[in-house]
Amino acid sequence: MLKFTGKGSITTCDGLTRRDFLQVGALGAIGLSMAKFAELQAMGAAPKGNDDRSCIMIFNLGAPSQIDTWDMKPDAPAEIRGPFKPIRTNNPDIQISEIFPLHAKHADKFSLVRSCYHTGPAVHDGGHQLMQTGRLFTGGVNTPHVGCALEFLKGRRNELPANIMLPELMGPTGGNMPHGQDAGFLGKSFDPFVLNADPSKKGFKVPDLLPPSEIGEVRLERRRELRQVVDDAVKNFEASPSAQLMDTNFASAYRLMTSTKAREAFDLDKEPQKVRDRYGMTRFGQSCLLARRLVERGVRFVTINTFITVFDEITWDIHGSKPFTSIAGMKDIVAPMYDQGYTALLEDLFDRGMLDKTMIACLAEFGRTPKVNPAGGRDHWPQCWTINFAGGGVKGGRVVGKSDDIGAFPTERPVKPPEVVATILKSLGVDLETHLPGPQSRPYPVVDYGTQPINELF
Repeated sequence: MLKFTGKGSITTCDGLTRRDFLQVGALGAIGLSMAKFAELQAMGAAPKGNDDRSCIMIFNLGAPSQIDTWDMKPDAPAEIRGPFKPIRTNNPDIQISEIFPLHAKHADKFSLVRSCYHTGPAVHDGGHQLMQTGRLFTGGVNTPHVGCALEFLKGRRNELPANIMLPELMGPTGGNMPHGQDAGFLGKSFDPFVLNADPSKKGFKVPDLLPPSEIGEVRLERRRELRQVVDDAVKNFEASPSAQLMDTNFASAYRLMTSTKAREAFDLDKEPQKVRDRYGMTRFGQSCLLARRLVERGVRFVTINTFITVFDEITWDIHGSKPFTSIAGMKDIVAPMYDQGYTALLEDLFDRGMLDKTMIACLAEFGRTPKVNPAGGRDHWPQCWTINFAGGGVKGGRVVGKSDDIGAFPTERPVKPPEVVATILKSLGVDLETHLPGPQSRPYPVVDYGTQPINELF
C-alpha cells in the first residue's frame, strides 16, 4: 500500500524513515526485477469488456446471522427463528427481517444468494481469505484480494488508485492469520491504497494522501528528493533495475499525493450535509458515501470493512456473551447503521445512473448457528449463509439458492467462495480463463479451473 508517514527503524534528517520510503515503491525488496515488472505490466495492459464498471465490496466482518437478516425461518421453533419477524418488501418474492426497514424499500434493486457455504475452518480469518480471494491460503501461498488482481489485470484509470480499502485493513479476529486483503504473491506494488482514517470524524483527512499541514511545501519537496538518501546509503543502487522500478512507483505515489483530483475525491465536505446525513454520520455510513465518490471518479474497486475487528466493538459477531453482543444488540446498534448506509449507497447510485456500472457485493466470512445459544447469541457456521449483490449487470429482486427449514445447509444451488469471486470478475469484464503470475512466476488461474460465476444473477 502507498504510505508516506509512519514509524520506522531508520529516520532521515528530513523526518522520514527509510521504511516509509521503501513502502512507497522499493519492489526490489520483494524480488521484482525491472524485467519481471515489465512482464507483469504487459500481461495486465489490455482491458477487456465492461471496462467502465467498478465494484464496491462491503465486507460484513463478524458475519451476520442469516436467520435474523435475509433468510428468516418464521415457522421454525423459537430457538431457531429468533426474536425477529419477517416484513414484506417492494418485491413480492422477497421477505427480510424487520431490522432492515430501509432495505425493504429497495428489494427490487438487490438480489440474494441464500446458499453460500464453505468447507474451511469456522474461524473468521479463513473465511476472509476464501471470500475475498477465492482460496484458502496453503503452503505459504497468499492469493491476491480480488481488487488487487483487478488492478494488476486492468491498471488504474487515472491518477487515483485502482483499488482502495476503507476505512482501514481488517485487524485481529482471533485466528492470527492473513485476512486476504493485500496483493499476496503479486507483490506490494499491487496492494490496495488504505484510507487509515475515520471519514465520519470532524476534520477528516487522508493521512497517506495529503501532506500534513505541519510539513509544509518545502519539506514535501524534500521528500521528493529522498532517492538521494538511498543513493548515499546503497552504493550503485541508482543504476540497478530495482532503483528504476522504485523511481516509477515513487513518481506515481507523488503524483497521487499532489493531485487536485485526488484531494477533491476524498473531500466529503463537498457533499451537502443532507446527503451526509442520509448515509449516516457513522464510520460505515461515511465510508459508503466516500466509496460512491471514488467510483464516480474512476476508482475500479473499493472495499468497505463494516467493522475492523470482532474485539472491543459491537459487530455482527453475536455470540451473546461478553465481550460480544447478543442478537438484540445487533438489532439496536449494528442493523440501523448498516440499513441506513447501505440503502443510501444503493439509492444514490441508482439516482445518479451509476448502478448498472457499479456492482455492490455484500459479503461475509460465514453465517451463524441455526440454534440460539444459551447466552442469547449465535456462533460461527460456515455451512450456510446469505450474501447479496446489486448493480454491475446484476438483475435486482432475485433469490438464488435455498436453505433447509432451519437455515443450516443449502438445499438448492449451493454456492462456494470461488464462484463469488468469479461473479465479481465477470461483472468487471475479466476473462475467467486469465492467469496471474503466481509463485516462482508460474501461471496461476485467477479463479480455480472450471469455476463458474453465479450466472442466475445476470
